[in-house]
Amino acid sequence: MKSRAAVFVGKDQPLAVDEIEVPDPRADQVIVRLSFTGLCHSQLHQMAAGERLETPSILGHEAAGHVTHVGSGVKDLKEGDQVIVTWVSKYNDVFSGGLPAQDPPGTTYKGKPISEVVVHAWAQDVLALEKYVVKINDDDRPDLAAIVGCAVLTGAGAVKNTAKVRPGNSVVVIGAGGVGLSAIQMASILHAYPVIAVDLDDGKLEFARQFGATHTINSANTDAVEAIHQLTGVGADFAFDTIGVRAATEQILPAVRAGGMGADNRGGTAVLVGMPDPEITIDPNLFMLGQRSFLGSLGATYPIEDFEMFLRWQKEGKFPLDKLVTKRFKLEEINEACDELRAGKILGRAVIEL
Repeated sequence: MKSRAAVFVGKDQPLAVDEIEVPDPRADQVIVRLSFTGLCHSQLHQMAAGERLETPSILGHEAAGHVTHVGSGVKDLKEGDQVIVTWVSKYNDVFSGGLPAQDPPGTTYKGKPISEVVVHAWAQDVLALEKYVVKINDDDRPDLAAIVGCAVLTGAGAVKNTAKVRPGNSVVVIGAGGVGLSAIQMASILHAYPVIAVDLDDGKLEFARQFGATHTINSANTDAVEAIHQLTGVGADFAFDTIGVRAATEQILPAVRAGGMGADNRGGTAVLVGMPDPEITIDPNLFMLGQRSFLGSLGATYPIEDFEMFLRWQKEGKFPLDKLVTKRFKLEEINEACDELRAGKILGRAVIEL
């Protein structure tokens, strides 16, 4: 079957919006005709470090659409189901080593096998392992459901499932993009206070207040760690880096409160959510003398349960995904969309209509 996709053909080259060939699914695969897919900073990082990607490859890892073909071994999906395509297995597979290794999906571009990282979603028709395809309700909006597959699950999941934030906990979120806003919204839903948003852009900080930020800090002209300690008195209970750049990652541990001697005198917890730079420097006394903790959060969600919950909250007005999606592009405009995201011109999350 012929389809169209945005194909990564090499570092510093524009994505090629071109025809691809999608074969019939294997026993454990399905084909999904996508309606919308999201635009994530992770893809910008991947393209910037393009020598680490095999070419040709298709990026993207959050989308929504309908199943059109089902492999012979697939039991819980059928043709016509509305679904989210995501990068976190709905079976909560347990394995070590970060992202799972897997074979190319079988899709080709100009006769060459397409490579992907877990899944690909910058395409009209996606051949995916069924474990990365989650059924949703027919009345869920696909333009909003698309961003649940990464932005929402990553940010909200870090707060809900990694940190397990509780009412009254103080929370700091560095980065007010799609992932950061999802973390802020979840912290607000869980009745954290204060919920402090940190960013370099006043417009994004003001936007963060619509998602539950009670305080904001512009770290372009303020020492963010000092300001966090002034607002909280002792430092935050939890601090999340949703960006991954070195400066932000090095701030989250000193931003949380210190503990001290004794079995139950633990300090606060820093959580790294954004894909990190290769090196950071941290004073080890922040761990030792303050009994602080530093955690990573890699797609910390339960897709079947959490996706349904996020979409229900959207309908109830608790999690305004309609506000989070602020810009829409056509597939043919994907290079322009990436340029705008790279330049910081997109509030919240942009989606590509397929």
